[in-house]
Amino acid sequence: MRIAMIGTGYVGLVSGVCFSDFGHEVVCVDKDPAKLEKLGRGEVPIFEPGLDALMARNVEAGRLSFTGDLKTAVAEAEAVFIAVGTPTRRGDGHADLSYVMAAAEEIAHAIRGYTVVVTKSTVPVGTNRQVAEVIAAANPQAEFDVASNPEFLREGAAIDDFMKPDRVVVGVQSDRAAKVMEEIYRPLYLRDFPIVTTDLESAEMIKYAANAFLATKITFINEIAALCEKVGADVKKVSKGMGLDGRIGNKFLHAGPGYGGSCFPKDTQALARIGQDHAMPMEITEAVIRVNESIKRRMIEKLRDLCDGSFNGRRIAVLGVTFKPNTDDMRDAPSLTIVPALVGGGAQVCVVDPQGRHEGEALLPGVTWHDDPYAAAEGAHALVILTEWNEFRALDLKRLATEMATPRMADLRNVYAKADVQEAGFEAYVAVGR
Repeated sequence: MRIAMIGTGYVGLVSGVCFSDFGHEVVCVDKDPAKLEKLGRGEVPIFEPGLDALMARNVEAGRLSFTGDLKTAVAEAEAVFIAVGTPTRRGDGHADLSYVMAAAEEIAHAIRGYTVVVTKSTVPVGTNRQVAEVIAAANPQAEFDVASNPEFLREGAAIDDFMKPDRVVVGVQSDRAAKVMEEIYRPLYLRDFPIVTTDLESAEMIKYAANAFLATKITFINEIAALCEKVGADVKKVSKGMGLDGRIGNKFLHAGPGYGGSCFPKDTQALARIGQDHAMPMEITEAVIRVNESIKRRMIEKLRDLCDGSFNGRRIAVLGVTFKPNTDDMRDAPSLTIVPALVGGGAQVCVVDPQGRHEGEALLPGVTWHDDPYAAAEGAHALVILTEWNEFRALDLKRLATEMATPRMADLRNVYAKADVQEAGFEAYVAVGR
């Protein structure tokens, strides 16, 4: 099947590459000449493990190509996916749909023959019907259907998520569109992966409801962690005891400095706004948003206590600034709240992150970047583990303690055991919920 993917951001590029690996002929469209030039050289503009090799294989096979010519790509396609950004709109928390609607209008003028226009971007309930209205108004002769196909890709594990999904959600209005979507996902049908086919509104809502629920689990365990610190419990043991209950599950029950990334902050805010617009406040989601921000601030106070009440004149080594490991994504990362507070408090901050420097240099002014955690820790008064990259899970703790001016550790991801850290020579160790 011939597919046009509009947008080569994270979702668009991963989806386009994976669809081509299914055997479809995929053309990825983007307006950024620099990005297209990079893709043309076989370079992947984002960090996602395994994506470069998968992309190269399908380009070489002739199933995957990149272009700035939307008109030709759409005219030759049987299905067109909209995978453009829907950032939070400044001022009101709504998802900004301007890129989606602009893409829909361009698609309308390029359609030749029956086409299924599929929204892959995360959009508020009712957006797909708006897309249909835009296309019909721009080209009354267009023969098309719209479909909703929200993505559920975890950064750092996106290829596996696409190829072996928990489920694929498809919202359609006609049997004809359903058959096209079934053909697109035929490799997954054949391997009995769950395909949930529903109406447009339910498909749109599933995405928001799922992300809000996961954000709630994270925030809940972080609140429990704060209480554990007060009563002397260990949140890791509490999480394990909770997670063994099949009704709860063990995923997203790891205490830390709060959630971030491209999805949870944006989608919880959008769901809260949708509820407000329909006079049905999402009170739990609104509380999650508030508490998540307070958790980040609580981490700052935890670090201040570790530094005897002041950051001024302290050298602090920060390990990890991306919102999670195995990604270069800095969007709404806890580091964007915590690190500026350290710098603003007068600390000399030394940062190490395997992939975060490209974005982080602009987002975290006033810090010094290092490639080596031991170099960052040299002469430091405190060491902070902020992102649990594998590189930081087996550090030589004795060497770190020797390198530091005052060996103190804030393990905000609960990577190490307190006894091991103290045995290595650290004079102080704080974690989350322990």
